[in-house]
Amino acid sequence: MDKGAVLELIFGRWRSQIVYAGVKLGVFDALGAKAKDVDLIAKELKLDPVLSYRLLRALASLGLLSEHAGRRFSITSAGEFLRADHPETLRGITLLEEGPEHYAIWKYLPEMIRDGRQGAFVREFGRLAFEHPAENPEYAEVFDQAMSSYSSTETAGVLDALSGRDFSKISHLCDVGGGQGHLLCSLLRKQRHMRGTLLERAEVLQNESRLWARSMNVADRCSHVGGDMFANAPAADAYILKHIIHDWNDEECVQIFSNIGRVAPANARLFIAEYIVPGPETPHFAKLFDIHMMCWGTGRERTSDEYAALLNRAGWKYVDTLFPSVGAIGVVEAMKM
Repeated sequence: MDKGAVLELIFGRWRSQIVYAGVKLGVFDALGAKAKDVDLIAKELKLDPVLSYRLLRALASLGLLSEHAGRRFSITSAGEFLRADHPETLRGITLLEEGPEHYAIWKYLPEMIRDGRQGAFVREFGRLAFEHPAENPEYAEVFDQAMSSYSSTETAGVLDALSGRDFSKISHLCDVGGGQGHLLCSLLRKQRHMRGTLLERAEVLQNESRLWARSMNVADRCSHVGGDMFANAPAADAYILKHIIHDWNDEECVQIFSNIGRVAPANARLFIAEYIVPGPETPHFAKLFDIHMMCWGTGRERTSDEYAALLNRAGWKYVDTLFPSVGAIGVVEAMKM
């Protein structure tokens, strides 16, 4: 890596904040393939035209817009992913990760590493990240949008990773902490013999219009149970947890695995979908996401060996770690001992 590459890293936050401003102000939703004058864009969005031009020019330099003669702009194929109506929109994840809450917690990173106590969300807001949505409806909405907007890409990776596994003997799959059920419903569509149960907090399940079961035509095989994974779980042949275990410290993870194990039958299977930390020679997104988890709460990203040790403590036997053909996510497979 040369000096120029290091400078690119230093100025990286400039880029992400410019993208955030464009999303927050509705720039990408206001543009299409046909070039539009900046004064018209500013009028539609109730923005200052002079400063709007400078923002749009910067977004064009990032490849998200195209700048044309006469201060006119159109959206690029990359910029389309930031529109609210794109089927694979990244609008929500932009608003969450570059929004005021997640922006603020990173300033505590040096302090946390000095004193050995992670969890910058509590330092900044006086409450756990999981408690913040109840106190801040705007953050709750953005968090929900982010999880939904990211789900299709993550689901595709998990399905790919699991494509070589035999599900014929699994008749009932429980998705623990599965949000609105995108992953579970995708698996039910693929495995038509299975029925599924989505275990989530009751408040997440209240808005039935956001649940995927009906729109994905699996409502007759999908049930929804409000509950707390630290207290109980439904009995099932297999369980899947996507981006759940990385939220918690080791003791909390063992508690989750143990609660599932108490109701799971002999030889039940467990699938943990996370970014798996590879060896020291391999750069990987998991090693960066691990720092975000350090800021966000008590959790962390882990290696396959670290997952195996936690599973063993809770009465599960590590089987394998599965990876998709492309993408960063992996799936740790375990079986009840």
